[in-house]
Formats: sequence, structure tokens, C-alpha cells
Amino acid sequence: MGRGPVRGVLTRLVSAALVVWAAATCAFLVLQLIPGDPVYAIVGSDALVSEEQHERIRAEFGLDQPLVVQYLNYVARLATFRFGDSYQLQQPVATVLADQLWPTVQLALAATALAPLLAVLVAVATSGRRNWPRRVAAAVELVVVSTPSFWLGIMLLTIFSFRLGWLPVSEAGGVASLVLPTITLALPIAAVLTQVMREGLLAALDQPFAVTARARGVPETAVRYRHALRHSALPALTMAGWFTGTLLGGAVIVENVFARPGIGRITLQAVGDRDLPVVQGVVALSAVVFVAVSVLVDVLYAVVDPRLRRTTGVQAI
Repeated sequence: MGRGPVRGVLTRLVSAALVVWAAATCAFLVLQLIPGDPVYAIVGSDALVSEEQHERIRAEFGLDQPLVVQYLNYVARLATFRFGDSYQLQQPVATVLADQLWPTVQLALAATALAPLLAVLVAVATSGRRNWPRRVAAAVELVVVSTPSFWLGIMLLTIFSFRLGWLPVSEAGGVASLVLPTITLALPIAAVLTQVMREGLLAALDQPFAVTARARGVPETAVRYRHALRHSALPALTMAGWFTGTLLGGAVIVENVFARPGIGRITLQAVGDRDLPVVQGVVALSAVVFVAVSVLVDVLYAVVDPRLRRTTGVQAI
């Protein structure tokens, strides 16, 4: 491996570390602005604590130290993957996140599979010469994007669970329990991706390579799927950061609407209870996921368009 690939790997590692550090620092500073004494988050808001017990608890958790010292200790623990113990659950944060991770992973993977699939199907079906399918799809997409996730989830629950009784209202296990949360999380993402991919498809279908393919007798469907779709995928891949943020942020809302366990639900509970170690652990985990997705997108760029391999350095690495 030459200097170029080594430099590329080091640059990515440094960038990843900076992203995680910046996200963790923002979380630390924002949580310090939340009013209230962290001691009462540890012992409970209704607990009677003497002044001596109060000071002992502050010393035990390092809350009596200056803010700069608390921050440096926090960064040091983060660098060694030690997030401390949850104030409310009295368990290591790593254990709390590990227990709640799999339901969120299930939901995120299902939404990740459904949203691009819907986007590709709708974009290809509405990128023809007729305008009315495109206009109808654009109107539906606008409504879906403009509808808050919690309202969309409530509407789906009302129709398919309360009225029709086809799907469970809330359940942690089984495929049926994933259907409505997945649709709620995937539909807004699919609507935005469809708009981006449709514009890319319309532009690609007018390019010389598409005209040449038609002149060789290639069917229109093959021109769209084999040639134009690859070019329209690049703008969609550029939105991977937004896609990841939507999944992580949407999981907080969706898991609470459908009473599902997961990272999102434990995050909302930790923010409400001012459980600082859990919130900080979730932020660090989210930053790591964002960095991993960014690296994956660089690889996918080179897979979709081989011309970008030299630019991204994926081939060399």
C-alpha cells in the first residue's frame, strides 16, 4: 500500500474521530443547559436527600468538579468506550444500549429496504412522457413529506389496527409488529428519494447514451433500469447523511407512537429524566453510525459509477 492509500485511510479515520468528538461535545454542552440538579435525576425527584447525601452523590459521580474537568473526563471515557452508568437504571450505559439496540436495528433495516424500493418503483413508473402520473405522484409525495411522522403513525394505527384489526397495535416481536412502524418511517424518506431520483431519471433519459440505446433497439424499460437508473442513483446516494439522520431521529418518534422498545424510546425517556450518561452514549453511537454510513456511501459511489473510483480512492484502498 503506497502513501496515497495510507493517507486516504488516515484522513478518513481522523475525520471520523472529529465527527464523533464534535457530536459528543455538542451533547455535553446542551445537556449542561438543561435546568435542574442531576442529583435528583439519580435519586429521583421525590426523594428526600440531606445536604450531606447530596454532596456525597455529587462527589461520587464527579459532579462537584469544574465543568472543564467534567468535560475532559467525559472525553477520556468516550475515547475508551466507557460511558458510565445510567442514573435511572443503575446499569452500564453500554448494557442499556445493547439491550435496546436490536429492535431499532430491525426497524431501521426494514425502513432502509422499503424506502429505496418504493422510490425506485415510483420514480421509474412516473418518469415517462405522460405528465399526469408524475403530477399525481408529486402531489402524494408532497402530502407525505408534509405530514408529521407521529400523525402518519396515528392514522395508520387508526385504520389498520383499530378499524380493520389487520395488524397489532403494539408488539415487540413478530413480523406483523414491524409493518406499520416500517411504513411510517419509510414513507417520508421514500417520498423525498422519489423526487430526487425522478429528476435524475428524466435528465438521464435525454442523455446521448439513452438515445443511442434506443437506436440500437433496446426496450424503453431496459433503458431506464439498466442505463438511466444508475445515473439517477448518484444524487440519491448524496442524501445518505439526511437519510441516516431521518432514520435515527424518526425512530425516536415511531418507537414511542407504536410503544416499541428501542434506542429511540430509551433516548426520549433519558432526556426527560435528565439521564446524562445514556443521552451521551446515544449521541456517540449515532455519530459512529453516521460515519460508517458515510464511508459506505463512498464505496457505493465507486460501485455505481466506476469513473469516481480514482476520485474517492476506493479502488486503491
